[in-house]
Amino acid sequence: MIKLNHILIFNNHYIKDDINNINKIAINWDYTIIHDFFKNNYFIDSSLDSDIIKPFTRDWSNLPGGHADLLLRPSTVEQCALILRTCYICKIPITISAGQTNLTGSAIPNGGILLSTSKLNSPAVSVDIIKKIATSPVGIPLELMRDEILKQSKNLLYYPVDPTSRNDAYVGGTISCNASGFIPGIKGATRYWVEEIDLLLLNGYYLKIKRGEYKSCKGEFIINCGDKKNILPVPYYKRPDIKNASGPFSSYNDDIDFIDLIIGSEGIFGMITRCSFTLDQKPKEHLELFIRLKDEEEAIEFHHFLYEYFNYDMSKVTALEYFGFNCQTYMKHKDFFFRTETEVGVYLQVPIYNGTVNEMTIKWGDVLNKFNQSIDLESVIILNDSLIWKKFFEARHSIPDNALTKTRQLGGISIITDTIVPPENFKKYLNKIHDRLQAENIEYLLFGHLGDCHLHFHLIPSDKQNDQCIKVYDYMIDLSAQLGGVYSAEHGTGKRKRNDFKKCYGIGAVNMIRKSKLALDPDLLLNKGNVFN
Repeated sequence: MIKLNHILIFNNHYIKDDINNINKIAINWDYTIIHDFFKNNYFIDSSLDSDIIKPFTRDWSNLPGGHADLLLRPSTVEQCALILRTCYICKIPITISAGQTNLTGSAIPNGGILLSTSKLNSPAVSVDIIKKIATSPVGIPLELMRDEILKQSKNLLYYPVDPTSRNDAYVGGTISCNASGFIPGIKGATRYWVEEIDLLLLNGYYLKIKRGEYKSCKGEFIINCGDKKNILPVPYYKRPDIKNASGPFSSYNDDIDFIDLIIGSEGIFGMITRCSFTLDQKPKEHLELFIRLKDEEEAIEFHHFLYEYFNYDMSKVTALEYFGFNCQTYMKHKDFFFRTETEVGVYLQVPIYNGTVNEMTIKWGDVLNKFNQSIDLESVIILNDSLIWKKFFEARHSIPDNALTKTRQLGGISIITDTIVPPENFKKYLNKIHDRLQAENIEYLLFGHLGDCHLHFHLIPSDKQNDQCIKVYDYMIDLSAQLGGVYSAEHGTGKRKRNDFKKCYGIGAVNMIRKSKLALDPDLLLNKGNVFN
């Protein structure tokens, strides 16, 4: 049995023999000296070449202005610790870059050193089938880890989190931003599955952290690094109890697990160098359905029906996706999936552990009849056939691709919201946003994760509507907060949405996070600019 403790004793195992060397170069350093120091003494892949550095200064957010003075690509934890310690002593800003799939600019450096995790790919993924635990390096794509788990467990176990970017996103990055996938509810996000992490602080000190081992006491942790003791206060701003990727974990009344503070903190507290996840039993197969509904109101009613049918645990289905307003305009194969222009669509995926697809199809025919006896079951498309699935896959991915192409043609800015509100305010929120966008005469479409009441408004403005769009976006952010929601359900805050965080939670919450970070990073050097400026 693990004894709970709010005192974390980090060790200097990886840096103790090199502290003197680091202190010497800190006396009179420049980036050439740092480059030679790491390359010649520790064989770390290092570059000052701007052409080599440039591809690492952007992520999927396409925010401009990223720049770095030195690129380092360590291959071991020891090398990472040395780099962090050097930045700590020399007061050099350092940005950690993983798969660069983030949409909020968290991987974009503002000068200093850029540490890429692309070579942190050993030791190999290992699976403990009995304990249902997978241990992984942080510098490999998430899908590579997922495939290796299936292989080693002979398809008995799997890691359920499956964000759209899973082929490109790195394992460590998914923990840093608490990435989520298609499964509704808490089981759809990374936090639920993280069992253990190895964490390096900016000062180079290290600790293996297991879930349940360290829990705050009276709203704080005590961080011991050698003879230095720092008090880390836990942020206590109120976070809505819904799918939520809006800033570091906080606790208003209760003490929290230290591992939860790190997950989703976007790298502002430390660097994750290894991780372990709990695994789930892999379903024998899935029932895949595309259900036509007459309009958005019926889709919302369907969500509420399922919410009660599953006793408020929507993770009993592994996907409940929505194709709503204007999606048909941008969808390939629309005539196959829809009969009229006013229909909307719902994609439902149900795991099957026992029985057959046919038996589950009959069961869900009964469920749909309970929801609405007027639904034409003959019009429900079963996607289990490989050719039909291929057509659905092309249709689903064509929507955002075609919308982005249209935005470029119009010369406008692309805005895709990530807002979420509680189920009881879902319909009200959607109706108000529809009314505002249509009053502004802005082209848009609506799709996303119906299971979590988390839909994306994709705005497609002309070049003359950019200012309008920004004002409408601000209205969406404000309205989501007023209705008990947040600005980001899955994509985080990064540098792009710092103002959204402040608007949602207030300047007091910003100061709480700053105070927490100062306990571990007194000069605010690590992943500078993420979450707060």
